[in-house]
Amino acid sequence: MAADEAWDVIVVGAGNAALCAALSAAEQGARVLVLEKATIDDRGGNSTFTAGGFRFCHDGVEDLRQDILDDMTEGEYDSIGNLPPLSEETFMEVLMRVTEHNADEDLANILIGQSRDVMRWMRSHKIRFIPMFGRQSFKIEGKHHFYGGVNIEAVGGGWGLVDMLVQACERMGITIRYETGLRELIQDQKGVVTGVRAFGPDGYEDIMGKAVILACGGFESNPEMRVRYFGPGWELCRVRGTQHNTGDGINAALKIGARPHGGWSSCHAVQWDISAPPYGDRVVLDNFQKHSYPIGIVVNMEGKRFIDEGADYRNHTYAKYGKEVMKQPGRAAVQIFDAKTHDNVRDEYRIREVTKASSDTLEGLAEQLDIDVEGLKKTIAEFNAACQPNAFESEYNPSVLDGVCTKGLEVPKSN
Repeated sequence: MAADEAWDVIVVGAGNAALCAALSAAEQGARVLVLEKATIDDRGGNSTFTAGGFRFCHDGVEDLRQDILDDMTEGEYDSIGNLPPLSEETFMEVLMRVTEHNADEDLANILIGQSRDVMRWMRSHKIRFIPMFGRQSFKIEGKHHFYGGVNIEAVGGGWGLVDMLVQACERMGITIRYETGLRELIQDQKGVVTGVRAFGPDGYEDIMGKAVILACGGFESNPEMRVRYFGPGWELCRVRGTQHNTGDGINAALKIGARPHGGWSSCHAVQWDISAPPYGDRVVLDNFQKHSYPIGIVVNMEGKRFIDEGADYRNHTYAKYGKEVMKQPGRAAVQIFDAKTHDNVRDEYRIREVTKASSDTLEGLAEQLDIDVEGLKKTIAEFNAACQPNAFESEYNPSVLDGVCTKGLEVPKSN
């Protein structure tokens, strides 16, 4: 292609959304250029740091075996006790509930109605999937019981997902340029976007394109923007993903007059290990997250509970509870598990890099973790007194919302 010839489509970013957009455009015959701000080793945006999990409509494991899990082994299939279907109605109800009905209903209908087709399309590009045995199921009587709706992941997690998508792009003849980040959008005299100004290894460059897709993430790695939109203290939070999401696409669009829309003061914030580095670690990946809180309790450094740990499935609460931790003294909290539940915690609690303590006494635990001992003892005593004795009619099953709850607490635990 001549140096001054416009690309049909320029995609800014190289995560899951960006690479899927590039593939879709290439299928229609477009010449596609992908610009990735990171190096080839750091590519993939936040997608790399995820589990590569997908929520989409299906009719259960037998349905999934037809096309999405078509290479699942008989042993894997036989190990599944329950993998519930996900209907369009349930998907919509959950989406509206967790977003407090702030999701765009028209876009939500497109997302949900086409979710199964998109998974089938990804499979056609040789993206492989498996059930999320380790993260989204509990083993009961030797069988995996799945919960929460996000039950399928890409083989190799987020890193595997990005690698498979890059390979698909290469097969389609899509060009990917690394270490090349967006600086601004180029417009003609009528205001039409005609390309991008980028900064790469050779400095600034104007790249012309008939269409530009901005899929380069949010501003979570920009401390100034976090404080501007989330408030004081947010410059100090740790970022679970890439260091490269600094709001480049958002700022470029706003600069040429794009209309701000949506929840600017909301964010996806999880409970993250206090000893984690400032940005995501490409070895540990998302294992710094601590998501077994529904089977324990969470207290702040004063020893007080402040969230309903069992309000819903983990999938529906984890992304907002990190924000609640940020409101606590010292922007820190401690998850506590007893001998009855600690065997059920997720694998991320067993990594070498985890920050943890154990003790046979509350006093010992409080001393190790610098929690107010009297506050912790009071909280535990009140919590235990509020629990209902002999509540389980059958074996404890943490994969369901059982309704076994506390009574009389200011901050309840609902399941």
